[in-house]
Amino acid sequence: MNSFSPVAKYLNEHANSLSIKIVDDILQRLELEFSKEEIEYYYSVYTEFILLAAEGITLNGYEVPQGFMKISKENGDRQAALKGKISSIIGRYPQIRLGLIEQITKVSIEHGLSTEESVAVNKRVNFMLDTTVTETILAFERQTDRIIDEREREINEKQREINEKQRAINELSAPIVPIQDGIAVLPLIGHIDYDRVTHIFNKVVPDIPRLKVKYLIIDFSGILIIDAYVASQLFNLYDVLRLLGIKTAFTGIRSDLATKSIKEGIDFSSVKTYSTVLQAIRDIK
Repeated sequence: MNSFSPVAKYLNEHANSLSIKIVDDILQRLELEFSKEEIEYYYSVYTEFILLAAEGITLNGYEVPQGFMKISKENGDRQAALKGKISSIIGRYPQIRLGLIEQITKVSIEHGLSTEESVAVNKRVNFMLDTTVTETILAFERQTDRIIDEREREINEKQREINEKQRAINELSAPIVPIQDGIAVLPLIGHIDYDRVTHIFNKVVPDIPRLKVKYLIIDFSGILIIDAYVASQLFNLYDVLRLLGIKTAFTGIRSDLATKSIKEGIDFSSVKTYSTVLQAIRDIK
């Protein structure tokens, strides 16, 4: 039995009463007020610290009890899971350290330890506390990294879902609808933006020759918004189809869209336009 064993035994037997002294002293020193439940919680935490310190000072060299490591990991994990700050945990350690060292020093002296032995006990306790601080920070960082990785995976998955939905919307909102031999309608629905125009060029246009379309009616009646960019891209589409030998007409350009088009400097005069799809089909015939 080493010279620290009597101190360790006393700490084990009086862990609860010592924890009460430490907690009450901290509350008085910092002029803090906690609920009865919170105080009881801190009593239990400090009791466990004292029991682990008692175990640690009897170990060979500067070994650290696994209980210290377990508590540290749990504290770091819990704080990260709660989206808290590591400083709220680490900030308590100076008071924990001070309270433990004061009580352990007092016990060491009462049990006849020399100054050198008391210093050795305190060094072991400080080493254990420093180790738990480090492990708490590492556990917090590991858990935070896991949380960040999970969030990134969730964000990426949601983005993939959004992209899939957008592709489905694009396909539904810009389908080629065959009317009769050689005639088809391309109804434009909703808001036509960069992605929708890209879909039309990459997915819709290549389908037109396969469907043996000779006359394509592009219907604007379902468009909610039109701007200069959309109009320019639609004119590009008109030119591409013309080069493919496909005749094109625009239908359903409402009065509000026409007015806005004029303000935007959009000129449809070079393209055949009709009020309705039916009018365009009758003219083709």
